[in-house]
Amino acid sequence: MESTFEATVSRMPDGTVVVMGGTVNRAAKQALEAAYAEATSSSGRVLLDFRGVDYINSTGIAVIVGVLAMARAEGREVGAFGLTDHYRKVFTITRLADFMTLYDDETAASAAR
Repeated sequence: MESTFEATVSRMPDGTVVVMGGTVNRAAKQALEAAYAEATSSSGRVLLDFRGVDYINSTGIAVIVGVLAMARAEGREVGAFGLTDHYRKVFTITRLADFMTLYDDETAASAAR
């Protein structure tokens, strides 16, 4: 069974949202990086919407680290919402949460600023 991933970008008043779906793994790298590039073509923060993500493996974590490294190099704020309790713990244990703000939901992410 081949895993699938897709990412789309939507605008919001103070930045963009990268809406993800499927499995985040090595195969997701190109699509996620392209979505991040589109998201950063305008100013403001980037929010990663994980509501449609069903699985993240270790190489998927590395892909996310790569996106966070690009954001850090640009001085861009990154936030995330829609993480399951399991992945929220993984992001905390792996210290990914040190490099982005984790929000409980889209409403909290949109209201923060």
